[in-house]
Amino acid sequence: MNKVTTLDKVMDKVHDGAVIGLGGFLGIGVPLGVVDKLLEKGVKDLTLIGIVNAHPFAGGNFGVAKLFKNKQIKKFICSHAGTCPEAVEQYRADELEIEYYPMGTWIEKLRAAGSGLGGVLTPTGVGTLMEEGKQKLTLNGKEYILELPLSAEIAFIKGYRADKMGNIQYRRASLNSNPVLAMAADYVVAEVDEIVEAGEIEPELVGTPSIFVDAVVRCMSFDEHQKAVTDLWTNCGQLKAVNQ
Repeated sequence: MNKVTTLDKVMDKVHDGAVIGLGGFLGIGVPLGVVDKLLEKGVKDLTLIGIVNAHPFAGGNFGVAKLFKNKQIKKFICSHAGTCPEAVEQYRADELEIEYYPMGTWIEKLRAAGSGLGGVLTPTGVGTLMEEGKQKLTLNGKEYILELPLSAEIAFIKGYRADKMGNIQYRRASLNSNPVLAMAADYVVAEVDEIVEAGEIEPELVGTPSIFVDAVVRCMSFDEHQKAVTDLWTNCGQLKAVNQ
């Protein structure tokens, strides 16, 4: 099955109030083409599932920070939200709801959804605000919080390479929240830098098997994506500019 399509077609599935998952960590492994298309479409009141938000120096102009700047996010389900000034300002003004989970708990809630589990038991957060309103169990003398599965209507993940069947290969740090998000959505779109024929990706390099992926889109080349990230890090002073 050829799962290659266009971003315009998959965007038909995104509507006001949708629950979407977005891969990436502080700007790394983020589907940048998808973010720009969401910005262009102007969908609002979105619930966004993302492990953390923008790079701290994005300034509202890179990755998910653009969506916060444009006030398209109504609720953010995450582990950390303090790196995006736009999100912090909206939270303080009661314009944005933020639902926090410890990072490992966030991951396991998604994995539970993708694995068909009824939930996960974790000792993390016992005796803190994390346990409020949740069921607790005691096993072998130790208390655990029952965390329920977390899933999205549609997840947008970022891969390095995909074959036409939808097998996804990741590169370096982009192997962060993308694979687990791909397990936990009704519809999964993979934005990649390169598309190859089935069989051209070695099996051991597949980070997300095609069974989890519904659509594959290509928005920019590897060089274009790398330049966007490099420019971000250069402009914020974390990399020295190199004169070519």
